[in-house]
Amino acid sequence: MNHEKCHDLLENLSLFAEGEAPPELCSRIEQHLVRCDNCRIVVDTLRRTIRLYQQLPRPEMPEAAQERLWASLDLQEFLPPKR
Repeated sequence: MNHEKCHDLLENLSLFAEGEAPPELCSRIEQHLVRCDNCRIVVDTLRRTIRLYQQLPRPEMPEAAQERLWASLDLQEFLPPKR
């Protein structure tokens, strides 16, 4: 098994699992998954995790806590405008 190809796959796994990878990358990854059970398990697990997460109700977070969190992540520009 060529573990270098596995490493390349893992670098692009999120794009692929979310359907945002370019077609040529998708093709390469899909060809690799046919031959690599380990990577196929990783991709299947990630897809299931994403699906489960998307099905969860969105948690409510107090506005002050959200502001502190986003400030600590330096994401204030993405906060909704104050009411």
